[in-house]
Amino acid sequence: MRSQPVTTPLDRNVDRPISVAELFTIGIGPSSSHTVGPMRAAFDFAQRTLGQGARPQRVTCDLYGSLALTGRGHATDTATILGLAGWEPERLDPDAATGILAGIRERRQLPLAGSHDIAFTETDIVFHPRQFLPEHPNGMTFTATFADGSVHGETYFSIGGGAILRKGAPAAATNVAVRYPFTSGADLLTIGDASGLSIADMVRANEEAWRAPAETDAFLDAVRVAMSACIDRGIAQEGILPGGLKVRRRAHAIAQGLTGDVPGSNPAEVFEWVSLWALAVNEENAAGGRVVTAPTNGAAGVLPAVLRFYETLVAKDVSVEARGEGARTFLLTAAAIGMLYKKRASISAAEMGCQGEVGVACSMAAGALAAVLGGSNRQIENAAEIGMEHNLGLTCDPIGGLVQIPCIERNTMGAVKAINAAYLALRGDGSHIVSLDAVIETMRQTGEDMRSQYKETSLGGLAVNVVEC
Repeated sequence: MRSQPVTTPLDRNVDRPISVAELFTIGIGPSSSHTVGPMRAAFDFAQRTLGQGARPQRVTCDLYGSLALTGRGHATDTATILGLAGWEPERLDPDAATGILAGIRERRQLPLAGSHDIAFTETDIVFHPRQFLPEHPNGMTFTATFADGSVHGETYFSIGGGAILRKGAPAAATNVAVRYPFTSGADLLTIGDASGLSIADMVRANEEAWRAPAETDAFLDAVRVAMSACIDRGIAQEGILPGGLKVRRRAHAIAQGLTGDVPGSNPAEVFEWVSLWALAVNEENAAGGRVVTAPTNGAAGVLPAVLRFYETLVAKDVSVEARGEGARTFLLTAAAIGMLYKKRASISAAEMGCQGEVGVACSMAAGALAAVLGGSNRQIENAAEIGMEHNLGLTCDPIGGLVQIPCIERNTMGAVKAINAAYLALRGDGSHIVSLDAVIETMRQTGEDMRSQYKETSLGGLAVNVVEC
């Protein structure tokens, strides 16, 4: 019988300030927790091992829990190999990955950290689908073996959104002093009342603890460009997605079939355009392409789709400069909401189910859209709450362990829900019965109560009730 994960939370330090650069990272598909995180963990282990002057003869990696159960469909094994070979998701050209891996397989050698050759075969990546580490469902252990027979091991956890924690590492420092520290939605509202600042302005001021304002703007602009490029690239592609399910890309055909000359010219097709944009991103993600983790790869299509809705339909008549500043406000507001989920619950589907991924992305996008539509802080908080409230209990049950069914379409649903939530909130004055903090806590409790087979294991739901093609 398969061991069930024990809910022993990792030390995440709720008071530690989080930067927008932690919420949005430009990486590769198909999964932030199962591809990006393991690649970063492998990279870190390789760098630390060689950095200490050690020269191992071999390195193995043991994958546990959700990483083992859905790892092949999420490319966890290949991501781990690439990380050990010195590649990070931000620097890796997705089109070059196949050639790099082929070279490692052919030579049966891996350049650890890109510089020290070790013997290596794919059997050095070991899957343990029946074993969960107690601290987190996404666990992995690296072991380096030396010529004298001694070994050195490190355990890592991929905690969602591409973030990793190393077991035994000192707690993350809290000596970063931000101007407006917040750990709850209530904090955001209180600070806003006292300062007169919008949520985006608070986050922008806080980012000065890490970098100059111009650098933050440049980062946000790069995220916006990457999101937009992913939409356009996804629409341009055709063919079958990898992985064996024979899922055909649909974005290109849908774009060809829409009758409006430009988005919005046919009002009846507005939500079809929104769905198209989300679909395009997540087809790119499923193909291992370049995406923005926002807040995860499995939910990467929601924010870009809603941002393009704003830029194309809401702000189409404003200046390029004003549209760009609106996009920054959108991303800063979304980041503030994402920070709350990361601090008070989790953005890992292996812990929360898909409510922690598409649900969180929907909440972030709803609040962000409300902000650029002129909403008050209370209306923004209300929009974010609505966005999550109607995703509570959403399971993660990918067929074949692939980020395809139901993940791709689920992003279209999340984007449309976010737009609806924003407009509902703007029809009110910001007062409402269920607070954002209450819905985040409800999501956390629901995630803890959810049976493990519905949390990114492919052991329940659609994954067992639909025959793989």
